[in-house]
Amino acid sequence: MAEDKYNLKNPAVKRILQEVKEMQSNPSDDFTSLPLEENIFEWQFAIRGPRDSEFEGGIYHGRIQLPAEYPFKPPSFMLLTPNGRFETQTKICLSISNHHPEHWQPSWSVRTALVALIAFMPTNPNGALGSLDYKKEERRALAIKSRESPPKYGNPERQKLIDEIHEYMLSKTPPVPQLSPSQVLEEHPTNSDGEAQANQQDSATMVAGNGLPNQVVGDRAVEEEPLVLANANPGTAEMGERAAREIPAREPSNQPLQRPEMRVQRSADERLFTWAAVGLTIAILVLLFKKFMKSSGHGAVFMDGS
Repeated sequence: MAEDKYNLKNPAVKRILQEVKEMQSNPSDDFTSLPLEENIFEWQFAIRGPRDSEFEGGIYHGRIQLPAEYPFKPPSFMLLTPNGRFETQTKICLSISNHHPEHWQPSWSVRTALVALIAFMPTNPNGALGSLDYKKEERRALAIKSRESPPKYGNPERQKLIDEIHEYMLSKTPPVPQLSPSQVLEEHPTNSDGEAQANQQDSATMVAGNGLPNQVVGDRAVEEEPLVLANANPGTAEMGERAAREIPAREPSNQPLQRPEMRVQRSADERLFTWAAVGLTIAILVLLFKKFMKSSGHGAVFMDGS
């Protein structure tokens, strides 16, 4: 790189040339990036898909545009390789990009930004500008295709740098791993698997409503325990725990149901209260009878006789 055609007293130029040397002296297997010979403010890069994700094994090219005020203002990022997470040839919105200058730190560098970009790949897009939300199998297919050839972009100088970066990353990036049978079923469930999951959901709903039919085991009825899925919410897990409880079994009978006779056993205090009420009633009746006899002229006879 001809450094003599740049003003080395310019803070941005000085910083960029330092980062170029650092990138060349300390390469990474996860990414690489270099500026154009004719314009050191424009960088071409490639990252490999993060491990243990649907992007693993993919090689994703992009473009970085550094501002004239770099490193005091953030760069802009653009993906050139179809990936299913970010739109291509569109400036993407990240906390490390020029869409959020309030988050940018001058101590960050192109290396820091590429590490952050790799970390952003498997995250939820949440509708951010320039983001996509493809299915896992679609992203994995794009990861396989990304290894076949580099993207076509720009003039011959840009394309030459992109081709060189692609060859370097191919030598550092293992191929896209094959899916295990369990992963294939997880991404492509069969009809029977879908029906089984629907039945499990129905069972969980019936448990919540105390409507799960009982399965008789010996002399006990045990509620069938539904499968608790890994992505089930806490309420579903709680229902699964309650489903393990045992409940008494009822013996089948052909006789019509009869309402059992309800007998109320009164305590001694209740019986005493009843007799006291009866006695009070009798006393009141006697007093009323005496008053009636006295008013009718037979009171003296009644009193003498008493």
